[in-house]
Amino acid sequence: MSGGGMVSWRRRPGPGLARLWGLCCLVLGCWRGALGCPASCRCSSWRIWCAEPAPGIASFPVPQRSAEGDNVTEIYIANQRKLESINDNEVGFYVGLKNLTVVDSGLRFVSRQAFVKNVNLQYINLSRNKLSSLSKKPFRHLGLSDLILVDNPFKCSCEIMWIKKFQEAKFYTETQDLYCIDDDNKRTALLDMKVPNCDLPSANLSNYNITVVEGKSITLYCDTTGGPPPNVSWVLTNLVSNHESDTSKNPASLTIKNVSSMDSGLWISCVAENIVGEDQASAELTVFFAPNITFIESPTPDHHWCIPFTVKGNPKPTLQWFYEGAILNESEYICTKIHVINQSEYHGCLQLDNPTHLNNGAYTLLAKNEYGEDEKRVDAHFMSVPGDGSGPIVDPDVYEYETTPNDLGDTTNNSNQITSTDVSNKENEDSITVYVVVGIAALVCTGLVIMLIILKFGRHSKFGMKGPSSVISNDDDSASPLHHISNGSNTPSSSEGGPDAVIIGMTKIPVIENPQYFGITNSQLKPDTCGN
Repeated sequence: MSGGGMVSWRRRPGPGLARLWGLCCLVLGCWRGALGCPASCRCSSWRIWCAEPAPGIASFPVPQRSAEGDNVTEIYIANQRKLESINDNEVGFYVGLKNLTVVDSGLRFVSRQAFVKNVNLQYINLSRNKLSSLSKKPFRHLGLSDLILVDNPFKCSCEIMWIKKFQEAKFYTETQDLYCIDDDNKRTALLDMKVPNCDLPSANLSNYNITVVEGKSITLYCDTTGGPPPNVSWVLTNLVSNHESDTSKNPASLTIKNVSSMDSGLWISCVAENIVGEDQASAELTVFFAPNITFIESPTPDHHWCIPFTVKGNPKPTLQWFYEGAILNESEYICTKIHVINQSEYHGCLQLDNPTHLNNGAYTLLAKNEYGEDEKRVDAHFMSVPGDGSGPIVDPDVYEYETTPNDLGDTTNNSNQITSTDVSNKENEDSITVYVVVGIAALVCTGLVIMLIILKFGRHSKFGMKGPSSVISNDDDSASPLHHISNGSNTPSSSEGGPDAVIIGMTKIPVIENPQYFGITNSQLKPDTCGN
């Protein structure tokens, strides 16, 4: 360093670091713009945090596009004196919201529809605001684990009695000191608050065993109590039958006219609600009606052959099958199976085990109970008559599966004229014939295999010389060095040179056979192959 002075160096951000900071600012700016993030808030893809008192916010932050708030799970708002209300659908943009905190602010009002779309809300903290009353409506459909309301200037009234009931039902008595201000401007613990004519409502039905025959009418009454007098409503989800109600009187009434069998099994509810809370009474509607065979189809090969059907009826109908107009007794070979029961609807099939052409024909299903009966017919063709050439015999795949026994009543009648046992006897005769044919074929095949084995090993045991011009008489002599040299062919000079000679070209060469070459001892050779 020159000049004796001290120079301090400070490292400036390089181009790479500057670009990184610029990118971060750009991303944060995009998020703020996309979510409509106010100047007093910090916004990310999952959280909105508004804690700066200046310039502050006067309304709940709302995204510019509704889909952009789907991933937000937490909203924290504090020190916002201008924020006085949470209105309809403002919080509804954040459907994934789980935690909501609005504290130390000017909140005075929460709309009854404020959280109607926020079914995932678990935690709400509205402490240290200016709430003098708070309706239960915004919270009644939520499964809250925490609702914190401390240090709000609640006025002792029936409208906040639900908070007392809620607190008594939860574990907040040790953690929340809730107070209200009475008419004398005195501070009273909420648990000690007493308000005349302020009680939870109750609802009671005139009949909890609602039974009616199809086509008839029925009237149901709902008696309610509570202070103030509760509002009454009927919940009739998916009710098909014509109905009318009167809730202006106590008890309220509901009349169902020309009751349809489609309404059997539905629940009818009476709901009583006032500012303290609500109560509900429910009963199941049971409709009795005659059987109705809604579906029957030609047989299909499945696990077994099956004639599928669907029957509706209440009480449970009994089922009876007819074959060609005569009662068909059920047995281990032919039986009714019910696979699915849905209220008063039964899905099943007539199951036949290996039916033949003898089972072809018309099948009729009769369903009956005390209110009437119904029958349907279906034609079944399982296989062609053997030998008529009209088509192949169908043999369905067979595998095990679990079925439920027929619980619609005994369908056996010993006075029938045609039984499944008669059919099964004829089937057994055909089966025996098939078994005999298969057995004979198996024996013939086994005999052929044994003969081939004997011939094979018999030929291997007869190695030897078969003449003057051959070495070995076995077909397996292809490995012999003398193979293909000569095989008994006579040339003009073939009679010369003796019997133990072979001809190579035009030359006769005497041959001395060595049994060890073939791995055979002298005792294994024929006498005439080794006697000369």
